[in-house]
Amino acid sequence: MSAPAERAAVPGSYRPALRAGVLVGGPLYDGPATVHLVKDTGTGHAFKVGPREAFLLARMDGTRALDELGTEYAAAHGKRLGEAQWRQLLALLGTRGLLDGAPRPAAAEAAASAAAGPRTLWRGTLRLVADADATTARLHRVLRPLLHPAALVPLLLLVLALQAALVVRAGEALDATWALFQNPVLLVAAATLLWLSTALHELAHGVVARHYGGTVAEIGLRWRLPVVIMYCTVDNYPYLPTRWARIATAVAGAVMNLLFLLPFGALWLLAPPDDATRDACAALVLLGTVQALAMLIPLPPLDGYQIAGQLTRTLGLFTASRTYLGLALRRDAAARAYPAPACRAYVAYPAAVLLVLAGIGLALWAAARHLLTGS
Repeated sequence: MSAPAERAAVPGSYRPALRAGVLVGGPLYDGPATVHLVKDTGTGHAFKVGPREAFLLARMDGTRALDELGTEYAAAHGKRLGEAQWRQLLALLGTRGLLDGAPRPAAAEAAASAAAGPRTLWRGTLRLVADADATTARLHRVLRPLLHPAALVPLLLLVLALQAALVVRAGEALDATWALFQNPVLLVAAATLLWLSTALHELAHGVVARHYGGTVAEIGLRWRLPVVIMYCTVDNYPYLPTRWARIATAVAGAVMNLLFLLPFGALWLLAPPDDATRDACAALVLLGTVQALAMLIPLPPLDGYQIAGQLTRTLGLFTASRTYLGLALRRDAAARAYPAPACRAYVAYPAAVLLVLAGIGLALWAAARHLLTGS
């Protein structure tokens, strides 16, 4: 069904339909505004619209005529759209290729690849699979039983038990870690295992996203020598069906890191006291836990930042919070334009970050004190 011409009269019987693959996200606070993200998965183009436009887009499925859409819009917002407003909206959607039958703009992938720059020995990316979504789908079919609460809850309880043991025996784990750094062979082995944990971290994001209906665009390697990491790009993360699905996808990587430590934790806690493997496993559990928890720090671009954004229903939380606090501290009248939930989010976020950083500082102080004084 094609979009009507911009200057022609828009018939009330016209039934607009968004092109298949156009996604409309839920409401997010973006500074003083409330916005919805819209993405055409066919081209990769994404943009923001206001709540009123999102209300209409969500109902453009080809089953409602413009007259029906206008009636629903008036019932929700107390005002009907005029002819000029309909023409403007439909022309915009048609120009962006979002309406079924409208010409589709060029895909954004080529521009993104050019912006990323050429691949060199020192930096670049490399796709590992031709069809990342199909690969993730196969992994999901195999691992899906583990995502059922009957399997997942016991695993999480084991993770909590291991973390409790690590807290109780933190001094022993710190001593083992210090010894590990003085043993090059064991250090290389531990680093290799931690890198494998990082790879599993990325795949976990993709598998859990797939579990909730997500699409994985790429699985590959990214390097900025001497650092080489694996990455997994979830194409439609902001458009997963529920906020819980998005939080679960974001936290999946850290949970995978902690699950990876369970067999090493068992060796640490159950191996004979004089077994050298025991100390190496203690060090690996400590380093792996630090690796997992570091990803949950609520600062960009870490997973914890994505979780904070979902918990507060905000977009660009770090920048928006800084802007709002600046306005509020200056008693700028513009601060009064922010919705109350956004204000609370923009105040709570820096407070939470400071608490997390204070906790990290305290943990580092305690670790240094133990290593230096043995107490």
